This record gives sequence, structure tokens and C-alpha cells, in this order.
Amino acid sequence: MKRFYIASSFKNFKTVQFVSNQLKDKGYIQTYDWTRNERATTFEDLREIGIQEKNAVMDADFIIILLPAGKGSHIELGIALGQSKKIFLYSPNNEVDNFETTSTFYHLSEVQKITGSIEELVEIITSSQCY
Repeated sequence: MKRFYIASSFKNFKTVQFVSNQLKDKGYIQTYDWTRNERATTFEDLREIGIQEKNAVMDADFIIILLPAGKGSHIELGIALGQSKKIFLYSPNNEVDNFETTSTFYHLSEVQKITGSIEELVEIITSSQCY
């Protein structure tokens, strides 16, 4: 299958939409588009968004994490790792290989680290043997 979920921070809103559109144009299916949400203003909003995002990670064949990312993205990374999902971790400036800023989980075998342009990220995903 070709179902994906993108985790990132609101700072990367436009980049998330760009990658999503590129993949959807190539026949991939996005399990949930959190960029369509308004910012949560209540705990109930947070709970509902959390349910949708958790289900989206569970339903995806692979996830993409665009750095810099927030705490929610790292929780989604944990869910994906726990489900043995393929993870594409994109870093525009290679902070994943900076020992001071990296995470142990970035270096697991399920995680494919990618640096370079955002177009290169899309090319790597679409040319992947798995998808």
C-alpha cells in the first residue's frame, strides 16, 4: 500500500502541504491531514486531534517526519516505531547527525534519515522499493 502520514510542527505547515500534495499527485493516500485543523483551544480539541493523529499513524504504511518537529511528532515517531512502520526522517540541515541535538531513536533501522532538498525527499520516498 501507499498510505502515509506526515508529522511535523506548525512551523513547517507549508512544507507538510507541499510534500502531501506531491505524494497524493503520485497516487499515495494521506491518512490524516492535520494542516486543515485550527489550533486547538480546549483539552477536548486536543483529545480529538490526538485520537485522529494516533489512528492516522496506525493506518499509515509509512510516516514522514519533517524536522524541526515538536513533541507531538516525537510521540508519533514512538507510535510508528512500536508498530514497526517504515519512517522517513527529513532534516534540512543534518541535525540528526549532530551528537548534541540527535535522538537515539533517529538511528534505529526502521528510520531512514534524509537530508537535502524537500524535492529529494519526495524522490527518495517515491523511488523506494517498498512504496
